[in-house]
Amino acid sequence: MTIQIGKTEMNLIILLIVGGLIGWVASMLVGGGGGILMNVVVGIVGALLAGFLLNPLIGGGNILSGDLSLSAIAVSLLGSIILLAVLNLLRRR
Repeated sequence: MTIQIGKTEMNLIILLIVGGLIGWVASMLVGGGGGILMNVVVGIVGALLAGFLLNPLIGGGNILSGDLSLSAIAVSLLGSIILLAVLNLLRRR
């Protein structure tokens, strides 16, 4: 029995791995990160934030659409850093 992975499933796996790495790097830069699951969530939500808000303003790719260019990763990292900074501000209050 073989398991076939389609393009959609592969994009999801890549999104989880890259999102986790982006979330981990953002938590190392900003601080306040949680465990592995929190890093994945921060990376994916940061990429989503970057895709909707930052891409129209500064351009670049979007890892949510399967683009793994350097500009897409940088924009997603920026979105994750902004998300963590806002979360840290809300936690302190």
